[in-house]
Amino acid sequence: MSQNTQAQDFSSLHVPGRPLVLYNAWDASSAKAVAKAGATALATSSWSMARAQGYEDGENIPLEFALSLLGRITASNTLPVTHDFEAGYASDTGTLATNTERVIAAGAVGVNFEDGLPGGSGLQSVSSQTARISAMRRAAEATGVPLFINARTDVFFQGSKPDDHPALMDDAKARLTAYAATGADGIFFPGLITPGLIAEMCDASPLPVNIMQIGKAPDTPTLASLGVARISYGPAPFLSASASLTEAAQSAFGG
Repeated sequence: MSQNTQAQDFSSLHVPGRPLVLYNAWDASSAKAVAKAGATALATSSWSMARAQGYEDGENIPLEFALSLLGRITASNTLPVTHDFEAGYASDTGTLATNTERVIAAGAVGVNFEDGLPGGSGLQSVSSQTARISAMRRAAEATGVPLFINARTDVFFQGSKPDDHPALMDDAKARLTAYAATGADGIFFPGLITPGLIAEMCDASPLPVNIMQIGKAPDTPTLASLGVARISYGPAPFLSASASLTEAAQSAFGG
């Protein structure tokens, strides 16, 4: 199957009320395990990829290394793959465009692209992030691959608890509108877990809505009923696998 066909298939999997479930992988082996379980698409987790290689999250794993891991995932699986691109490893749009082309060359048909500043020190301005999304869209179009840009906003990580989230909704909606107008294909709200607010964002969004499931969000049937089109598990699979390995090792050591 061509990369273009994979990209089109991946986009078609985003259906409000019938969400695409992505159980995030971190290398070729974990991607194969997820595929074997019946996945319809694969996704990387930047946190998991970094931790699996001894790095902290936040663009600390070198881009070349991350792309090598991505390339092994896409080369050893037949499912479409979306890559957790963090903030694109670039402060300027020219470098961002080049890096986008490199992600596509590694075989990905989608990216998560976040507006959080590396290091967790706040958010890009709306104008800056829209310029960055536009640069990514132009770069993807130049390759001929209809890259699915999942615009992640870290607005809801700016509040310390769910009770803070209602006050952040206007900012989230403004970013949603701006990102949709400049080439994003999906919108990702990690940290948002309150059913009523999720439903409100789904109702307001012209884009498929992605929610992260790390044990605090509603279950899949509930998220589907709220209008969610994509559910990501982020670092949860890596944490689960690591815990299982530690438990098995303890048993082997007689613990």
